[in-house]
Amino acid sequence: MNIRDLLRAAQSKNSTIATAESCTGGMVAAALTDIPGSSAVVDRGFVTYSNAAKMQMLGVRPETLREFGAVSEETAREMADGALKEAGTQLAISVTGIAGPGGSEHKPEGRVCFGLAQIGAETRTELVEFGALGRDKVRLASRDHALAMLMQALSDSGA
Repeated sequence: MNIRDLLRAAQSKNSTIATAESCTGGMVAAALTDIPGSSAVVDRGFVTYSNAAKMQMLGVRPETLREFGAVSEETAREMADGALKEAGTQLAISVTGIAGPGGSEHKPEGRVCFGLAQIGAETRTELVEFGALGRDKVRLASRDHALAMLMQALSDSGA
C-alpha cells in the first residue's frame, strides 16, 4: 500500500478523510499523517477505545453495543457514519476489533470489523479474521486493511 498514492488520489478528488479507531489506537491516522502534506486530505482521527467514547464522540447507540458488542460490523458502521458526520469529510474509515491477547469463543483474537462511510454511498462494512497473530501483527494488519479500503473507495468512485 503506497500511502502517498492514497493521499494523492484523495486530493485529486477533493476528498478529505476522518478515521475512527478502537483496536488500532490511531495507527491509521498516524500512517496517513506520517506523509508530509497530508493535512490537505486528513481532517481528524477519533480514537474511541472505550464504549463510552464510541457513544460520546461518534454517536454509536448504546443499543448497538448491548446487542452486538463493540467488535461487530454494526458498531463499525455506526463508528464510520459518526466520524463522517462529526468531521464533515467525504470519507471515514472505522476499525474495531480484538487485537489480543485473548478473545473468546464468540469473538476470537484477530477478529476485526471495518466500516467505510462516504458521501453519496451506502456505508460498507467488512469483518476480517486475521487469526491469533499476536497483538502487534493484528494491529498492523488492521491498519493496512483500513488503508486499502480507503484506497479502494477512492479508486471505485468519485469520492
